[in-house]
Amino acid sequence: MPAGVPVPAAVPPSRLGPEVPAPLFGAPDRGRGLVVGVVITLIAALTRFWNLSHPTDKGTPVFDEKHYVPQGWQVLTGGNWIEDNPAYGLVVHPPIGKWMLAASEAVFGYGPLGWRVAPAISGVLIVVLVYCVVRRLTRSTLVGAIAGIFAICDGVLFVQSRMGMLDIFQALFIVAAFAALVADRDQVRERMYRVYFEGRIGDSPFGPRLGFRWYRFTAGVMLGLNCGTKWSGVYYVVFFTALAIGFDVAARRAYHVRRPWVGTLVRDAVPAGASLAVMPVVIYFLTYIPWFTSETAVYRYSEGNSIGTGGTFSWVPGAWRSLWYYESGILQFHAGLTNSAGNQHPWESKPWTWPMSLRPMLYALENGPDQCGGGECVRAQMLIGTPALWWLTLPMLLWGLWSWIVRRDWRYAAVVVGYCAGILPWFLALDRQMYFFYATALAPFLLMGLALCCGDLLRATATTARTRPERRVLSIIVVAVYVALVVTNFVWLWPILTASPISPGLWRQQIWLPSWG
Repeated sequence: MPAGVPVPAAVPPSRLGPEVPAPLFGAPDRGRGLVVGVVITLIAALTRFWNLSHPTDKGTPVFDEKHYVPQGWQVLTGGNWIEDNPAYGLVVHPPIGKWMLAASEAVFGYGPLGWRVAPAISGVLIVVLVYCVVRRLTRSTLVGAIAGIFAICDGVLFVQSRMGMLDIFQALFIVAAFAALVADRDQVRERMYRVYFEGRIGDSPFGPRLGFRWYRFTAGVMLGLNCGTKWSGVYYVVFFTALAIGFDVAARRAYHVRRPWVGTLVRDAVPAGASLAVMPVVIYFLTYIPWFTSETAVYRYSEGNSIGTGGTFSWVPGAWRSLWYYESGILQFHAGLTNSAGNQHPWESKPWTWPMSLRPMLYALENGPDQCGGGECVRAQMLIGTPALWWLTLPMLLWGLWSWIVRRDWRYAAVVVGYCAGILPWFLALDRQMYFFYATALAPFLLMGLALCCGDLLRATATTARTRPERRVLSIIVVAVYVALVVTNFVWLWPILTASPISPGLWRQQIWLPSWG
């Protein structure tokens, strides 16, 4: 019987029923897990913070930093924690990401270090969360460490952690929400286990009430912050809510609740909706408090231009009509950013290229003799997924789907749902201008899936270690060689991930595919 789960001294045999899963969650080696976690964190911090101020565009932001970094500074210096109306333009993303940039700039000033510290911290936290989630999923510190190494060595997470953009913040909130949902699943099963062995599982055909679920509430808060960073986060609200419902139904079925689907609807639907649907909306609108209190924010007083007067919603307070006008303007902007409307970019990409990183992005490029103090050289920074990881996306997804559907492995179900939330919705608007950095939030789920595959390989041969020891050795060698390949690939790409000076010849060798150039 697992420690920490109280069981009555005498349980009526007639009420025990069939065997139920024991609440064994997380790796048992806490001390070693902590040590490994600290090491993973330190390595992640070292890679993210090394030479963080480079590259720049002659001391100014590069690529899309040029949008968000000045907005973060205006948020900090404007007095209201919201952007003013810049030349009567339109600020097209919610405030959370700009607040995080502003907090970083408040400490380190308006310079490359100032606008990149917050993304770097977020990048380190993502690595830690990936390690912790996979360790919980597999009950293995080793497999968790493999996931942490993958997260350290992924080019997308690495580069985005060193850029003053919004996507790394959104990815952090998404992974945090996912981690909270996985922890909530475990907590629900522990509570169900306790009720089952107290003999109360059959008191109602719907199963027990489970009390307030703080992990699920936390997931809702994280999803709200995710939406408060970029609107594309709303897809994760939908997919993660469906995932949470699936977890609840599976838990009630596993502990022999007579009507698990109806029980989930009766017992869990309302609180789940409050945490995972209502709470993100509340958090989102709370981020606009500075907008409401500002006198100069974008479209703050649009109701003065007869917005909504005389119509169905004329009873709505003016400030809320102005916010509606503002939000509808954002929607129109994003809806109109299409190729057919003439919006073209040399580095745009479509979602079918993202899984294998077939069309990366060039963030910065400097070449010529001035870059190396004499002699030709190139300094370039590209957002590119480490091929040893990203080129296995499709095999990982196929194995994950098979494991989910055939083996009923909930871990792959969770990872595949998380991955699909980040890519499938983009296929609904293929005419829209898109970029590879939209795939930032895909990376953690890819890495978790690959780590699960490594764990499967190690675990499958561990069961036959006594009868077929050579298989165990071979599996360890295969996994070790693959991890070494990932690290080597990351080291090889280091110059074009960090804009380090390299010769034109080496630059050409780094460009493996025509679509990379």
